[in-house]
Amino acid sequence: MTEVVAGWQREAPGTRPRVGFLGVGWIGRHRMQAIVETGAVDVAAIADPSAEMAAQAQQAAPDAALVSTLDELLDIGVDGVVIATPSALHAQQSIRALEAGAAVFCQKPLGRTEAEVRAVVSAARNANRLLGVDLSYRYTEGMRQIRELIRSGQLGRIYAVDLAFHNAYGPDKPWFYDPALSGGGCVMDLGVHMVDLALWALDYPGVSRVSGHLFAGGERLGPRPDRVEDYALATVELETAATLQLACSWRLQAGCDALISAAFYGTDGGAAFRNVNGSFYDFVAERYRATARETLSSPPDAWGGRAAGEWAMRLAGGEKFDPSADHLIDVARVLDRVYGR
Repeated sequence: MTEVVAGWQREAPGTRPRVGFLGVGWIGRHRMQAIVETGAVDVAAIADPSAEMAAQAQQAAPDAALVSTLDELLDIGVDGVVIATPSALHAQQSIRALEAGAAVFCQKPLGRTEAEVRAVVSAARNANRLLGVDLSYRYTEGMRQIRELIRSGQLGRIYAVDLAFHNAYGPDKPWFYDPALSGGGCVMDLGVHMVDLALWALDYPGVSRVSGHLFAGGERLGPRPDRVEDYALATVELETAATLQLACSWRLQAGCDALISAAFYGTDGGAAFRNVNGSFYDFVAERYRATARETLSSPPDAWGGRAAGEWAMRLAGGEKFDPSADHLIDVARVLDRVYGR
């Protein structure tokens, strides 16, 4: 039995996939709410080391069991697991869930290195389970329109892409500053979004060369740094002869909360996606023709939970492993090369 609510087709309770949530801090609860609102799945269990966090999350799913660990969550019997834990745990927890037969939706980065990401994708393929990663900027209306312009050839041959993500605050949890736990600094935290966005928009061209310059506290870091960077510049040369330029940072004195942008320049025009007035959430997308500009999209755009919601709908639709997950390895490989790994 089904009903249609707010545009979603909702299955009757008992027929929907059962999903568990591992980690329900701010972002975990936000993604949980987005998934609940689809009506596509039932929340079977919530696991978080903080009893307070777990209790807050349970308000959105009163029938969910509260457990402490991933293994307890899996023992309850779930069809999918949503992971929002520290980065060092993502790969091993994703593999554990997949090997237990559950689909996975994981916060970025999926792994700290290409090897970790490759291992997760391999586990998903072997288990034939749906794998999703919260690379949420793909789901903004502006970037979807820009991608369509690029793929339809309306901008001509793309030869230059400028990417930037500057966060004036930086993370507030200590593990972000330990390279063994985080895998890296602002490139791993913020740059992953921009590299993914560019390769996704360009349909994943081959990468011929990558170079990176990393800084911490205004000092240049050497290859294979033993501390995380808070400012980075990188150049990614593509086999199409296009060049990507990336700049990202934590705590840059930029005069606003954040500077986020992705600009694509082609032989027949350009297009750019950028945040508005320093916002982390509001974006405008524009198309450029010489000195003229056209607005493609503007706020409001409730994009934050779309990646999670789409994963839940695909899970409810019975989808299994999607070979496009291999592109997660492409992004991780670029980051490895930025770090000199």
